[in-house]
Order: sequence, then C-alpha cells, then structure tokens
Amino acid sequence: MAVTATPIFAQAVRAAVATISTANTNRDGSGTIGTIFSAGTNGSIIDHIDIAAIGTTTAGVIRLYIHNNSAAFLWKEILVTAITPSTSVAVWSYSVDCSQKSGGLYLPANYSLRASTHNAESFNVACLGSDL
Repeated sequence: MAVTATPIFAQAVRAAVATISTANTNRDGSGTIGTIFSAGTNGSIIDHIDIAAIGTTTAGVIRLYIHNNSAAFLWKEILVTAITPSTSVAVWSYSVDCSQKSGGLYLPANYSLRASTHNAESFNVACLGSDL
C-alpha cells in the first residue's frame, strides 16, 4: 500500500472461524497451531475474538499467536477452567476485545492470527475484523 496523507478506512468486513483441538504445550510457535484469520492484501484489523469450548474442558490454556508468514510469536495466553457443560452449566468461553478503543490488533499483509490449545480439547475460535 502506498504511503499517503489520506486516512485509511476499512474496506471489507470479514469474519473467520476455525476449530483447534490438537494438544500443543509449546509457547514458542512450534507444534500444531491453527490459522484463524489471514490478513488481506493491504493488511487487516481484528476487532473481536470469541473462543468457545465444544464440550467438557479441563484446566489448560489457549494460546494466540501472530504469524509473520515465516514464524509464529506468542501474543496472548488465555486460561481455560475445568467445566462440564449441562443444561444448567454453559461451556467455557472467552472474549478478547481488540477494537481500536483497546489499542486494536493490526495485521500487515501476509500476517495471520493463529491459535493452539494446551490440552487435546476442541474449541471454536471466531474473529471479526476488516480488510484495509
């Protein structure tokens, strides 16, 4: 994208969802990590991330990574609590506000947001963002 004095506004709203389920205890970006959101041609902004377990959880961690097209770097760790869902107990879930009021999560072109789970449990990770 050429540098100009013209403000940059979101061009297209995007949503992305992926399921992660392979146990990965690494914090260095190695091992199995799932791609959740890939930046557009001119980069992207992620406004919100929702994570929800698909079933029973044990104490563990969800890790979010920024991937620069060659390596993954740990961005956030989210603690997962032990929950057995039922008709009176909801599944484990967590929301991350990445909107501009909280600093925003900007991904340059060719970057992506990726995720892993510490335990072999299934989680849906959903992102709402926009391309620049």
